[in-house]
Amino acid sequence: MRYFVQLAYNGTAYYGWQRQPVARSVQQSLEESFSTILGVPIEITGCGRTDTGVHASYYVAHFDFVGSFPAGFLRRINKFLPRDIVIYDIYPVKPDAHARFDAHYRAYRYHLSLYKDPFRQQTAYFYPFADKLQPALMQEAAQLITQYEAFLPFCKTGSDAHTMKCQIYRSSWDFGEREMVYHVAANRFLRGMVRLVVGMCLSVGKGQLSLDELKYALDEQKPLAQSVSVEPQGLFLCEVRYPDDTLGAKH
Repeated sequence: MRYFVQLAYNGTAYYGWQRQPVARSVQQSLEESFSTILGVPIEITGCGRTDTGVHASYYVAHFDFVGSFPAGFLRRINKFLPRDIVIYDIYPVKPDAHARFDAHYRAYRYHLSLYKDPFRQQTAYFYPFADKLQPALMQEAAQLITQYEAFLPFCKTGSDAHTMKCQIYRSSWDFGEREMVYHVAANRFLRGMVRLVVGMCLSVGKGQLSLDELKYALDEQKPLAQSVSVEPQGLFLCEVRYPDDTLGAKH
């Protein structure tokens, strides 16, 4: 049987989602916990890779298991897992359902705190220069990328991606008195893409990058003259959707 898992995690203590040879990952923590409680080796496949320090308020993974779950398994696995990982639900899906390859919609949000808050150091990026930004230009820059389908300027160096194409469904900012939040949704994302887009919007907002320069980079598929990647702690994967025929998958 194949099962989907709905979960969330604070990524501060982890070297990203994917298992690493010398550093702790979310995937490793889950696989060790599931294997211990179920008594057999369990391999878990995630809906995507999040980088070091990046969070997920909603994440989907899958695993295969033959047998019966112990009584109160969800409660037991959550008790066994570290405090910064929680599982909300586990349910059966089609044998060929795939948490990564079947996902057709992923959404992220990035939080910039405009006030220093000692209680949000892990979950928002403190940005004290809001008075130097032009929100209208940031919004225009964010919405501009929805007109394109290839994004080499926003792909981290060293990526093994076979294509730079992504279908962007949403790219916009919410501006509040204490916080700015960037929202973006697409069918897929390149490595480091969201943090690079946020950095680009801040550069445009500060007048360090013009909209014409941004358009040129996207038209010609060339790197920006000054590429900025913001800190990871403000980034959350917050939504993943699947086709209706992925039996049991929820969104």
